[in-house]
Amino acid sequence: MYSEKVMDHFNNPRNMGEIENPSGVGTVGNAKCGDIMRIYLDVDEAGIIRDVKFKTFGCGAAVATSSMATELVKGKTVEEALQVTNKAVMEALDGLPPVKVHCSLLAEEAIHAALWDYANRQGIVIEGLKEPVADITA
Repeated sequence: MYSEKVMDHFNNPRNMGEIENPSGVGTVGNAKCGDIMRIYLDVDEAGIIRDVKFKTFGCGAAVATSSMATELVKGKTVEEALQVTNKAVMEALDGLPPVKVHCSLLAEEAIHAALWDYANRQGIVIEGLKEPVADITA
């Protein structure tokens, strides 16, 4: 049902936790399934994501997609991070069952929400970044 990579990221999540004094934080949730993801970014002066952490409340696929999403944006510029899609997350995990695709969408939305928060804190515009539809604050 799940690929080895999904199971590895679920059993050994990368970048789990919080960043103290983050550059940006994005929290998204799916009321239908109950998954909630929060992504923390630490962005340097050059706009490179120096560190990224996540906290996720949800199923194994939600944890795995959060973990992989952080791996995909770490070390990237904010513009490169914006290009990380749910499809890229799924491909990096060697796929997800159709019923779990929404988890990869949440991961993409959490990255975008964290980038939006970062841009607001910095007073900048990131070309192509749209305001998150619904940011859950908890």
